[in-house]
Amino acid sequence: MSGNLPFGFQPPGDGEDPNQQSGGFDMGNLGAALESLGRMLQTGGEAGAVNWEMAKQIGRQHEVQRNDPGVSDAERSAVNDAVQLANTWLDGACSFAASNAAAVTWTRGEWLDGTLPAWQRYITPVAEQVQGTMTDLLGGQGLPGGGEIPGMENEQLQALLGPLSGITQQLGSAMFATQAGQGLGMLSGEVLSSSDIGIPLTPDGRPTLLPGNVNVFADSLELPRQDVLVYVALRECAHQRLFTHVPWLRSRLEEAVAAYARGIHVDTSAIEEAMGQVDPTNPESMQNIMAEGMFQPQDSPEQKAALARLETLLAMVEGWVEVVVIDAAGERLPTLPQLTEAMRRRRAAGGPAEKTFANLVGLELRPRRLREAAGYWNRVTEGDVPTRDNRWEHPDLLPTADDLDDLDGFFAGLDVPELEASAADLSELDEEVDDDNSETDSDEERDSNS
Repeated sequence: MSGNLPFGFQPPGDGEDPNQQSGGFDMGNLGAALESLGRMLQTGGEAGAVNWEMAKQIGRQHEVQRNDPGVSDAERSAVNDAVQLANTWLDGACSFAASNAAAVTWTRGEWLDGTLPAWQRYITPVAEQVQGTMTDLLGGQGLPGGGEIPGMENEQLQALLGPLSGITQQLGSAMFATQAGQGLGMLSGEVLSSSDIGIPLTPDGRPTLLPGNVNVFADSLELPRQDVLVYVALRECAHQRLFTHVPWLRSRLEEAVAAYARGIHVDTSAIEEAMGQVDPTNPESMQNIMAEGMFQPQDSPEQKAALARLETLLAMVEGWVEVVVIDAAGERLPTLPQLTEAMRRRRAAGGPAEKTFANLVGLELRPRRLREAAGYWNRVTEGDVPTRDNRWEHPDLLPTADDLDDLDGFFAGLDVPELEASAADLSELDEEVDDDNSETDSDEERDSNS
């Protein structure tokens, strides 16, 4: 950080009182300002890497939340009818049965509350790395980048910055909470269902739709709202069937995101530059900096490999859902071609949902090989529906990114026994999955007991 001092402080101008900042801020009041900032950040108890209570409050204050249309009785009834119809159509198009759980209709605020636990799992690993960076920058070790205040000895500087070390954790926690809250607040005005961004955000497998957002989406396409509602219900129900009946899928998606997060190297110079713009007398200035996304992770080989795995798995999920929905709707939904292409564009172009997630963790959830994945599932379905759906028995039965790039070569190398997989091979794979799930359950149990 070239010459930038933390929190927007600048060296005094020529001929000015050395205790007076050029912008009119009295350096003698620094301690009081830091104490005030500390009170603003303190929430009582340990906030962790992200102050999720603060994130929730900020998300709830977002403009799209204030303009939440809510859910009327008529919309709730329409969603129930659409989900029932969707499940009836899907029964003949896939081998995964529907759950007996009733459909759920959410407002934007209810989406924020209901998906926050999942976002905690996805965002916290990145936040913990940022927290460590903030500790290094603001831990009372001097000014970031070796900056100095003219006329001030190092001991005086350490005493001046001492209060920062006591609020470093709250500062980093509040910073990420601000960015997460703003991002999720905006996202709540865009999502159509609980599975809209391709990763599972709810734990119970219940079809969950946001009818207010579905109506906005339908109007933007200039298509009948009822057609769009049925189409979104088909996609949501297909996603939930898949997540429910493929037990390893949820954990693999979460692990892929976590693996990406572990490879993140935070750009400390960007943090230093942003911190130089924060006014200690105006805590709201920190929120403005957060809105610009000051944490921009950098690519690394580990991230690229993890991203390739994640994008391939997302593409396999989206491709399967697309093929199943097209098969289920058939000629029943006249606007299906327009809806399918609109959804492909929405997912491939990286809409607000993907961009918001990218701002939060530096990751764009785009199924970049969606068309190739759909082609794979179409070719597998040429046998029959159970053969296609049995490919979800184990992750090793799915094609890799390289396979999707050359589907002709992939299928040319397969014979019927390989495609169907022997019972012995599947049995061994199932045992591996069971072992993985047992370890995961044990970890969760230990966490719960602690």
